[in-house]
Amino acid sequence: MSALRIALYQPDIAGNTGTILRFAACLGLSVDIIEPAGFDISDRSLKRAGMDYLAAVTLTRHVNWERYEEWRRTSGRRLVLASTKAAERYTDFAYQPTDILLFGRESAGVPDHVHDRADGRVLIPMIEGQRSINVALAAAMICGEALRQTGFA
Repeated sequence: MSALRIALYQPDIAGNTGTILRFAACLGLSVDIIEPAGFDISDRSLKRAGMDYLAAVTLTRHVNWERYEEWRRTSGRRLVLASTKAAERYTDFAYQPTDILLFGRESAGVPDHVHDRADGRVLIPMIEGQRSINVALAAAMICGEALRQTGFA
């Protein structure tokens, strides 16, 4: 199991969260969900997207950002935010095996106070005029690069 973690800030769409949980289960990544979510965590579509992989993923739910941030600071882990406002390409960032990769809400990203707490911010370059990549695809791209750099530790 990798020490790298995925964190989802108040996810909106159960299907995307289920897909990320399935992805994480297959690669041995732990997932943090920072609530409130925009859906019932026990929602059928979450279970449908995650299928039987949900039992194989280490999932931690945090009641809010403040509690999550308290846990993260205590754990001594670095927070790397995927953001359309970032300046550094995700492929140029130097990941560490214990990083937490944070992905924001599908509808709104993360608020400024969360953005400001990140130790690093990474961007997936896109062609001009496009808003963002689906959060599950973005998670797969960025996690793939982080795992490649850290030797799938």
